[in-house]
Amino acid sequence: MAIQGAIPLGQDLVFPHGAYVVGEVEQVQDFDRRQAGEVDFQSRDKNTGERLWAVRVVDADPEARRGQAEVVVKVMAEHQPVPPAPLPGLPFRPVVFDGLTATPYVDTNRARPRLAWSLKATGMSAPGKTAAKTDAGRAA
Repeated sequence: MAIQGAIPLGQDLVFPHGAYVVGEVEQVQDFDRRQAGEVDFQSRDKNTGERLWAVRVVDADPEARRGQAEVVVKVMAEHQPVPPAPLPGLPFRPVVFDGLTATPYVDTNRARPRLAWSLKATGMSAPGKTAAKTDAGRAA
């Protein structure tokens, strides 16, 4: 197959009506490392080795089906990313993800297996701004 690994996608393709952060940024835990008794059991990206952080996001698509409006985007960053500040009068924080990719996989945790997508980003920022760059040139 010609396409292997993560598929690079723009924010406009994944969230054409916008995206909003819900809740807090949390560590993605590596359960194998945790069961092995390792002190640092946070998951890391297989290609870069950077820590992974989970960001719950509401897709603002008015036609999103029930159960598909909220997704998790994993952000690669050595330190916990800070979501954009909330806007006055809004219950959610608008967000734009930098370096957004999607990786297809088969979700077998349901009664009937289905195609699902894992979303990953190199950074996040408020709409109209870009994420700050680290020394390595990656989004923080």
